[in-house]
Amino acid sequence: MNTSNFGSQGWTPERIGSLNGKTYLITGTTSGTGLEAARILLSKGAKVVMLNRNAKKSNDVIATLKKEIGNSIEVSFVLLDLAEQASVRKAAAEILEKVNRIDALICNGAIAQVPNQKLTVDGYESQLGVNHYGHFTLQGLLFPLIEKSKGRIVVVGSEGYKMGIKTIKFDDMNWDKDYTANDAYSQSKLAQIMTVYELQNKLKKAGRTDIKVYACHPGASATSLIKTSGSLMTRFIWQLMKLSPLVQSPEKGSYPELMCATEPELDQAGFYGPTGRNYWTGPVGECNLEPHAKDKPVAEKLWKVSEKETGLKWNL
Repeated sequence: MNTSNFGSQGWTPERIGSLNGKTYLITGTTSGTGLEAARILLSKGAKVVMLNRNAKKSNDVIATLKKEIGNSIEVSFVLLDLAEQASVRKAAAEILEKVNRIDALICNGAIAQVPNQKLTVDGYESQLGVNHYGHFTLQGLLFPLIEKSKGRIVVVGSEGYKMGIKTIKFDDMNWDKDYTANDAYSQSKLAQIMTVYELQNKLKKAGRTDIKVYACHPGASATSLIKTSGSLMTRFIWQLMKLSPLVQSPEKGSYPELMCATEPELDQAGFYGPTGRNYWTGPVGECNLEPHAKDKPVAEKLWKVSEKETGLKWNL
């Protein structure tokens, strides 16, 4: 457990200086950690582009943020549904038209604990489709501009990566057999995290050092993630947990992604989040990553499968 660089309080947004002239893109900002991350970045003078699937909620959030922080904040919104590859491609094209630099793309949006197997329009298990494939395509399409901006990709994983079968079920990635909400969610988060370190390997091999890629997790944060997609029982247990000291505020849950997006000289090899008991809460710093998340043959195969499924060949 290494919070030493940031003292006993761990990393906090007080460390962020002025972000004037910097641009951050965040998926999933209508509530929870994504909204808090947007709020903090805007308060530091950054320009924020929110990527959400709900236009009305996005406009409401923009109005609220302007009331809170001031009318002069630079915040905008691009319609993006991570569950649809066509929507991701359309959004990426719009972003590349509107935005001339990306200091960090924060892959924060997610769905969790979907009680019964659901497939996206592209035929993926919904959690894998949204959390992994949606972000994989978005990262790939925006990659050239992020690299040109000497920017970062920040992937918000989850401690859930170590709760399922601890590998990718290549022979049945959609869980047509033995679907459980937890296994499918765990696989989607493991896929996201694996892809970070595989991308780092590919960049290192190609001598491409202008872009940095980070993985983090928010700990146990009181967000609406489970409430919106979990089964009744999961939601009930979560409501009880939210009242306990085991769970922290969405604002605290946003610290790891903010740290990975802004902290200079942060080691890419790390996995960042709350460092307290079970990594649920506590000072933000470096957490241990279980070895299965860096299983090289699995990560390489996953990358190939992801390129094939999304039809997106990265220029690496």
